Amino acid sequence: MPSGSPTSGVGRVIAGRYLLLNRLGSGGMGHVWLAHDQRLACEVALKEIVFRDPEPAGEEREARVARARAEARHAAGLRGHPHVVTVHDVLEHDGLPWIVMEYVEGAVDLKELVEQRGPLAPAECARIGLAVLDALTAGHQRGVMHRDVKPANILLAPDRTGAPYGRILLTDYGISVQPDAGETRYTLASVLVGTSGYLAPERATGGSPTPAADLFSLGCTLYYGVEGRGPFERESNLAEVTAVVMEEPRPAVRAGALGPVLRSLLAKNPEGRPSVIEAEAALSRIVTPQADSYARTQTDLGSQPPWAAAAPAPSPPAPVPPAPVPDGFGPVVVRSPAHRRRELPRALRAALAASLGLLLALGGVWYATAHQDSGGGAEAKPYGSAVGLAKPLKDGDCVLADWPDSARFQGTPRLRPTACGDAPDGQVMAFAQAASADEARELGAGRCEERTQEVRERLADVRSVAIVPSGDGFEAAGRRTACLVLGAHGPVYGPLGAHRKSGTAFTDTANMQRRDCLQARTNRDARLVSCAGPHDEQVLGFTRLGKDVTLPQARTESDAACAKDVPPRDYGFDPSVYTSGSWTSAGSWKSGTHFVVCTVRKQNGGTMEGEES
Repeated sequence: MPSGSPTSGVGRVIAGRYLLLNRLGSGGMGHVWLAHDQRLACEVALKEIVFRDPEPAGEEREARVARARAEARHAAGLRGHPHVVTVHDVLEHDGLPWIVMEYVEGAVDLKELVEQRGPLAPAECARIGLAVLDALTAGHQRGVMHRDVKPANILLAPDRTGAPYGRILLTDYGISVQPDAGETRYTLASVLVGTSGYLAPERATGGSPTPAADLFSLGCTLYYGVEGRGPFERESNLAEVTAVVMEEPRPAVRAGALGPVLRSLLAKNPEGRPSVIEAEAALSRIVTPQADSYARTQTDLGSQPPWAAAAPAPSPPAPVPPAPVPDGFGPVVVRSPAHRRRELPRALRAALAASLGLLLALGGVWYATAHQDSGGGAEAKPYGSAVGLAKPLKDGDCVLADWPDSARFQGTPRLRPTACGDAPDGQVMAFAQAASADEARELGAGRCEERTQEVRERLADVRSVAIVPSGDGFEAAGRRTACLVLGAHGPVYGPLGAHRKSGTAFTDTANMQRRDCLQARTNRDARLVSCAGPHDEQVLGFTRLGKDVTLPQARTESDAACAKDVPPRDYGFDPSVYTSGSWTSAGSWKSGTHFVVCTVRKQNGGTMEGEES
């Protein structure tokens, strides 16, 4: 079919905005197109839903459409992650959804790369594995299982330095699912979900999706990268599924140091597979073999997505005077004249980080290993000279974090205590006890990840950081690692989790969390209150507005964005009684994250009481 023919798609304008230029590829759900965004004058990738002949109807058609919406929602939840293709929007055209995604120029998928250039070196496969593992665990933290990790879904693209495969991205969340969220599964029970040679055995026999199943698929993918073919590659899909369940993988002959990692990831029993932390550590040792067993591998700055370099390195904050406030109210909330949406204008202290290092396993933990002091005894700093604290951290302590080279989450942070009301970078939320300094170094980060998971899942933009005792300071630190939760791109602006008190006024959206109930005394005063008593709104979740949306625009668009992305009906609220609300923060625009807090409230403006869903 000629590319310019009327039925080819080239030259069509989708949703009055996106001009299709050429087809980039095809998959199980449809085609991916290179398109020109006529409004912003830039290139994007559009995923088109295509129904094969005969066109499905009824439940099957609805399921295909729903899968597209789910893909966009799941991937959008990971927007901004350095190893996930960014999803900008999902739109309707001619009754079908199209997903608007980041166009990754010069990208080639791992399958194509191996077909063109042959198998990769073990260290290169390990580097790819670290990036994909980081993306997977960020999804797992949100309860999203990918379910289709395979070479064709891993993109390699030039980084900012020009290295041809420096940037690594996981794509295609088309069959992902949140099993713990009661989410509808848009696939037939009789159909295997995934790619036959890359399915985990428990998935091939009808088991539920789990992080361990995604790790099995990652093992198959890395095996393909280093060996040039899949570990269960056979002459038919049925034969591959049978091999996955009944047979051992072909012995790897080119894997070298990667071999033991592959064998552990490909264990038939999911309980025999390594944890994410163990897999990350093993891959890190292959990428950086001279590093200590507890050293964290970091991605070179050039491996970050292009937008990560857009913001200049942050400079020391200048004092920001409070905005003029009418009627005597504090500088907390601004109400749009025509809408019940609010803005919290207090500025964030730090600019968007110039780059993100490769995050620690389980998404976002940076191992703050402390430098040993030359002295010993009671005068030793608990966490070493790099962290700099003279006294051990206590539960609920708020801190400021200064990073080497002014890049957040790169290197070991130097900490300073601060009042929780003075825009802290984060707070101590838990501790991880250890029998020795070596055990703290080896296991502290993973234990902190587990202990802070619940509070992190309720916040929009935070990461876990483990502050590990130094050898000399192990006893002074109380024989335990301090588990911090820090804002990913700026301060958290106040206490977190259970450290917050009822009646406390919010000075920024950064420490608003899911399930919070809010009292809006005025349009400039949002306070945390008990959900068992009268309240005006409840926080349901978060969404992000596009990078081109200005803060004044956000004031008029945030309610609609929340109604679309976090609809109250999905949380059991009657749409004839309840509607979406939203809160925006000037800080999230200064940091470039553009997060919006989405709430539910009564349409008539009345109070809610004891109505937590």
